[in-house]
Order: sequence, then C-alpha cells, then structure tokens
Amino acid sequence: MRTLGTTEWKTSQQSSLLSPATPSGTLMQLTGKILSDAVQSASMEGFLRTVLSEVASELSVQWIALVRRTSVPDWEIIAEHGQQAGGVKTITLWDGALERGAAGLHRTEQGRVLTAFPLSAGTPGADLLVTSGRFADQDLLDSGLLVCRTLSMAIGLVDHDQRSRRQLERLRSTLEIASRLSQAEDAAPLLELIAQEATRLLHCDRSSIFLWNRERNEVEARPALGVKGASLRLPAGEGIVGETLRSGKSICVDDVYDDPRFNQEVDRRSGYRTRNLVCVPLRDSSGQVIGAFQGINQNDGRPFTPEDVECLTLLGTQATVALRNLQEKNLLHRSHSQLTERVTRGVTLVGESAAMSALRDTVRRLASTDLPVLVLGESGTGKEVVAQSLHYEGNRAGCPFVAVNCAALTESLLESELFGHERGAFTDARELRQGKFELADGGTLFLDEIGDMSPGGQAKLLRVLEQKVITRVGGSQLIPVNVRIVAATNANLGEAVRARKFREDLYYRLGVVTLDLPPLRERPEDILLLAEFFLKRFSGQARRPQLPLSQDARRRLQAHPWPGNIRELRNLMERLAFLCPGERVEAEDLSFILNPEAESGKRPALDLGLEEATREFQRDFIRRCVKHVTGNMTDAAELLQLHRSNLYRKMKQLDMNEVGGTE
Repeated sequence: MRTLGTTEWKTSQQSSLLSPATPSGTLMQLTGKILSDAVQSASMEGFLRTVLSEVASELSVQWIALVRRTSVPDWEIIAEHGQQAGGVKTITLWDGALERGAAGLHRTEQGRVLTAFPLSAGTPGADLLVTSGRFADQDLLDSGLLVCRTLSMAIGLVDHDQRSRRQLERLRSTLEIASRLSQAEDAAPLLELIAQEATRLLHCDRSSIFLWNRERNEVEARPALGVKGASLRLPAGEGIVGETLRSGKSICVDDVYDDPRFNQEVDRRSGYRTRNLVCVPLRDSSGQVIGAFQGINQNDGRPFTPEDVECLTLLGTQATVALRNLQEKNLLHRSHSQLTERVTRGVTLVGESAAMSALRDTVRRLASTDLPVLVLGESGTGKEVVAQSLHYEGNRAGCPFVAVNCAALTESLLESELFGHERGAFTDARELRQGKFELADGGTLFLDEIGDMSPGGQAKLLRVLEQKVITRVGGSQLIPVNVRIVAATNANLGEAVRARKFREDLYYRLGVVTLDLPPLRERPEDILLLAEFFLKRFSGQARRPQLPLSQDARRRLQAHPWPGNIRELRNLMERLAFLCPGERVEAEDLSFILNPEAESGKRPALDLGLEEATREFQRDFIRRCVKHVTGNMTDAAELLQLHRSNLYRKMKQLDMNEVGGTE
C-alpha cells in the first residue's frame, strides 16, 4: 500500500518567532509596525518621533537618536528620543561604527551602555542609529542590527513618498503659475510673482531672477528683496551668477562663504546673511542664456537638492516663456497703437466750408454711438474717409475697420466673403475661412457701393443686422458678432426702393442716420485747402520740400469743375508731388487738366470766358472728328459739313496748325 503524505498548518499567531511572548516575536512585530508606519506617515519628523520612541522601548534604552556625520570630527543629531548622556567615548564609538561599517557596544566606567548601529548605505539624512542606556541585553547588538535594517528601509520609503509629494505639488503649482503668468500685464509684477512662487516651492528664504544685459555686460536682479527699489544691478562676470552665465550650468553651494566665487559685497550692501544657494541658467527658445534664477537659504537647514534644481529650472522656463510672450504682446500693442495713430492722422475731414464744418460736428457726435450710418454722395467725395472717421474717433478705434466693395462681389461669392465658410463647404473650400463680419468683430464693417448688392445678398445682410449672428457657409453653428455697420453708395437709394431694386426694410435699417456728402464743385472754398493738404502729404512721400502753388495755378484749380471730386484732386496732387519739374506748381503744370486728348469730353474751365471757351470747344470738336476719320481731312470736312478749304481756314483761325497741316 502507498502511504499518504501529511499537511501541517500554522497561523502567524501560532508561530513562535512571531509570538508576542517571545523576544523574537516582539522584535518581528516591531519591524512590521515600523514599515507600516512608514507607508502611512505624512512627514519624516512625525515618523521619526514615533518610531524612535517605540525602538527605545523595545531595546530598553533611555536615549536613542539618528545622527549624521557633517564634517570630521563633527556630528549632527537628526532626531532623538529620551535624555542623552555621553561624552568623548560616545563620539569615538560613532566614528568607529561608521569607519568599520559594524555595530559597536561600549560599557562606560559609570555603568552606562553605549551602542552605535550603521544604517544601510544611502539612507536619506542619517548615518547611524545610536543609543545610551543602563542595561544591555545579550542580544542587543543583534536586535539593533535588525531594527537598523528595517529603519533604513522605512526612512527610504518616507523620503521617497515625501519627494514624490513635493514633486507632485511642484508640478501642480507650476501649472497654476503658468495660468497666472498669462494674465500678467507688466514685467515687474510678473518676475516678482515667479520669484515668490520659487521661494514657496523650494522652502527657501528668498529668490531672485537675474536678467542679462549683454550690451552693458551687467545683470539686474528682479526682485532683489532687501534692496531699496527691489532692483539690483551687478557686473555680469562676478559671483556665482556670473559663473552660471558663463558656464550655462546649474550650481549648488552648501556654504557660500567657503566658496571663492561668492560675491560677499551683496550681503554687505543689503545686510543679509547668505548661507547656501542654488543658481540655474535661464534660456530663451533658441537655447541662449539670457539670465539666471537663484534660490537662497533653505529654511529646513538642509542643502539644496537635485529636485530643487529641477524645480527652479522648470520655473525658469516658465519665466522666459512668460517674458517673451509679454514682450511680444507689448510689441503688438505698441504696433497696433502706432498703426492706429498713423491711420487716424491720415483720416482727416479737410475743409472750412459750412457743409464740411457741419459734417465734422455730425461725425463727432455719431462716432461715440453704434448707430448704423448710410453715407451718400457722388463717386470720389470721400465716403470711405467719413466711415473711417466714424470708426477711429469712436470707442471702437482699437478694433478692426474692414471695408467691403459690394459691387465687386457676385451673389455667389457675397455670402462666403461676408460670413465665411467651413472646410469642404464647396469645391474650392480647402480650409476654414472667416468672413468679413468675424474679422471686423468689435469694430466697424464698411459696406461700399451697397446699392449694387444683389437682392439675395440684401436679404442675408438684413437677417444678420436684425439677429446679430452669422452662420458660415457649410456650417450650422450660430456665431454672434458685434459689428457697427457703415454703408455707402453713389446711387439714389430712394429711387431704387421705389423701383423695387433695393429692399425697403434694409434701406431703413441701414439709414438710421444718413450723411449726404456735397460734391467738391459745391464747396469751392475747400479746393485750395485740400490741394495743399495733399501736396504736403505726397511731397513728404516724394522726399522733397512742399510745393507751393502759384497764383495762376490757384486760379486754375478753383476754376476746374472737378467731376471726379476729391479723388481727382488727390490723384492730381500726387502726380504733381512726384513729377512737377519746378520748385512750385505753375499753371502750365496743370494744363493736362484741360487737355482734350488727355481728358476728352471735359467742360472748359470757368475762368476762360465765353469767347475763349467757344474756341476751346471748337478745337476739341475738330480734333475729335479728325481722329475719328484717322486723319483724312476730306472725310473730316464732310463729317463737319464744311468744304475742305473752309476747314483749313477755320483751323488756322483757331491756331490748329498741328492737325492736318496746311492746304
């Protein structure tokens, strides 16, 4: 027969090694509790205070401590429990235990028992577990060694947990700081905020950011706490900051007065005492060192750690990014302000006539409102200038002014141009595109030649004006818009409404306020003012002194009817500024205004008189007829219903020898 095997069972309570009734059992229970407390501990101080009390009780000692060698022959007590009683023999025992890597027990002449147990290599913050008592159990060294190994593991667990918590807190704080930095409006409070957060996260006394001015070869500490004005300028090559700038490497110094690189002058000037510090380089996006970030005096009395270097470097990266963003934002603000100022200077309603004075007053009152405005007037009377004045003199001046020529848009393009389109909305819609309404959000949308808008476009525009929302072509999302509408046309919208070519409801929606611009011929007193205004502007662009107008040129300008209004005058002054051969504008320089070849069909100037005007008309008419028959004088005479010889005679009377020659 086969004999069946037997199975034995035993619980932890039944084990003699773990039984509280045996010395080994209580010791094993203590090691388990030490590890359990380490996992649950919230701080190293609290854990050591509890565990040393329990170990002292288990080993039956009156004093127990964790100690660390700082420098030969000095030792530092990290944590202790009970009342110490030792002396020279105590230090000698500690030195021997550390050198041998073995536990030592010494009995003094006074009957005290001193022990020293080395902790495992790399135990954070301590080298030995030491005790002092009146009695020594025969297993004291063995028990102490077991407790030490367990205690080393437990201290490592607590330290790792605390470092992980600090790292998590620092990362969380860095994210919070990043969100706050984006709201900064000025560099000074921004740098102060970053320095304050670095001080908090590193648990140090103060922090400073040093910005490197390469041109002056100096650094400015901002903020420099304890210094009047919170700003300190130093030579860039001095001290530990200078070494960081040169090497581009982080530096930790445990005792700055033992380091020859430390510039003690700063402490003398501020009355501050620096013990230890950490300094990391600040780099821009290209990797170039632009400054340094320094933390000073650990509050915990410990040296700065690699984790502190990592934290300060991370904050320094946030600082450089925030500074760059702030500089770019300020540059954009300045550029925008400068552009707005330039545009505003260029948008001027020039004129002293009663009509222009009244128009300026009206524009000034309307600029501060959001009322829709309809600007009417002939082509070239300055309708867009009026629209820009309404924009740049009002509270929307800091936002976009967007102009749209409605006459240039077909009905199929109008909706996409005004409202935008989604990607894939139609064949050529390869990407999302914002429309003019979105681009002008917060500002003014100028709809020029509104009278030429198609009926379908009018209906869509009316819907947007009433609902103040748009939908991109191919999209379904309602996009709210905040836009002031200024419309303009040279057509008679009243007649267009009566002829049902323009929607009546849109006409009244746009024309809450209507401005009717007079043509230039109806305000002759403004002609010379405008001419000199444009001459001054374009002479500057041509890099020549402003051209004065001769008296004959002034009379010629005032006599001209200006069918093209201000646009015609502006273009003329621009040509004169660049092409006028003399130092002032003469009447001859304006002759092409009345040159029939250059501007056929224009009426004679009003200062010619009836007889001269009649002669001018006849010359123009004969030239046109000769040109029409390509220079054939016989055909020209027939066209003029004259005999060929009479035509030559008439031309001679009119001083027209340049056409057709002589008979």
